[in-house]
Amino acid sequence: MNPSPTDPDDPLAARPAEPIHRTLSRRAQILGGVIAIVVVAALGWLAWDLTHESKTAGGAQSAGGFGGAGGGRGGGGGGARGPAVTVGVATAEKADVPVVLEALGTVTPIATVKVRSQVNGTLQQVLYREGQMVKQGQVLAIVDPRQFEMALQQATGQRMKDEAQLQAARVTLDRYRTLLKEDSIARQDVDTQEALVKQLEAAIVVDKANEGTARLNLGYTRIVAPVAGRVGLRQVDVGNYVSTSDANGVAVITQLSPIDVQFAVAQDAAPSLQQNANALMRAQAMDRTRSTVLDTGKFYSLDNQIDTTTGTVKAKARFDNAQLAMFPMQFVNVRLDVQVIHGAVVVPVSALRHGNNGDYVFVLNNDRTVTQRPVNAGQATVDKVQIASGLQAGERVITEGADRLRDGSRVILPGDNPAAARGGASGARGGGSGARGGASGAYGQGGGQRRRAQGGASAQ
Repeated sequence: MNPSPTDPDDPLAARPAEPIHRTLSRRAQILGGVIAIVVVAALGWLAWDLTHESKTAGGAQSAGGFGGAGGGRGGGGGGARGPAVTVGVATAEKADVPVVLEALGTVTPIATVKVRSQVNGTLQQVLYREGQMVKQGQVLAIVDPRQFEMALQQATGQRMKDEAQLQAARVTLDRYRTLLKEDSIARQDVDTQEALVKQLEAAIVVDKANEGTARLNLGYTRIVAPVAGRVGLRQVDVGNYVSTSDANGVAVITQLSPIDVQFAVAQDAAPSLQQNANALMRAQAMDRTRSTVLDTGKFYSLDNQIDTTTGTVKAKARFDNAQLAMFPMQFVNVRLDVQVIHGAVVVPVSALRHGNNGDYVFVLNNDRTVTQRPVNAGQATVDKVQIASGLQAGERVITEGADRLRDGSRVILPGDNPAAARGGASGARGGGSGARGGASGAYGQGGGQRRRAQGGASAQ
């Protein structure tokens, strides 16, 4: 009995179909490998296309092997510079720009006086307290005046004595002149008496000077404040002998109101300060943190030469310091309003860019592209900068997102429709999707052929 062709126990039943099945499997593997290579190449090209700038029309044609992707790039407007960038925009406008000069200054008093005794003697009284505010002419201390009172009396007595002698000499001279008219006296006696009168007159002049000196020394026993200000720490005590040669003196007075602030400015700023010296330039003195305004004053003077070691020139501003907020030798920040530029074209500080060829801005065009334009920057404030040339009032400039822009780049404004603005990029992505779709279809076709081959082998 012959075995059945379909008997599973017969080892010869499956032998006729084995070569056919092996041939179909080999063909499916080759076809699947080719399709996989095509799909990987298409996906790689699509990734490169989406991460690089758009090519020109000629460049797009050179990549025509990927038809679907090439079509997508053509739909995106081949001449564009990549996807549009969302930016911030501001309009150039005219405004008044203050020219402000800032510097670090030192508070310097207008006068610092070391009060010394102008006569020698024993200090009898000290009439001030340490740190007291005193007025000009106020008595600070008293030196023992008794010896100076005696000297004044002596000078006065000598003057009175010489005046009496002068009066007697004048009477005698009148008599001699009468006798000379009567020819009863010699001419020589008259001349001698006239000389005596002149000597006594000169003596009285000396006596009056001596009397004035004695009176002045007596007044110097009352040591007074030559300026108004604050008295420092006491230098001498009661009972000490003071003299005109004492190095420490009796007191030190520092004038606090008004007070000056001395600061240094760059030599480039000296001409503008000199030109506006006659105008009222407001000055502000701020503390070291620049958070508190200590006082408001005005520019006072400019030095007559530049320091060659630092390239700066010294200047002064004067403040009333009515509240005594500034202390001598204190460091303060000075803010000086030099002048105001009227009708200047200004833009936000963030709109000004700096390059190797100088300053520039990105100007927004009506077609949503930007133009890189060189400009000359002028004075700047906290948030605005003057454009001296290269830009007109009313033009719009890019303030945010300029780091990703080039000359001719397309931009998206905050109020624009993002889908419409990204039309070109969407077209490119659509073309890439078509390429991926075509590759998927090819892969699916290959899979179908493989399944049909396997099915045919099974049927046999």
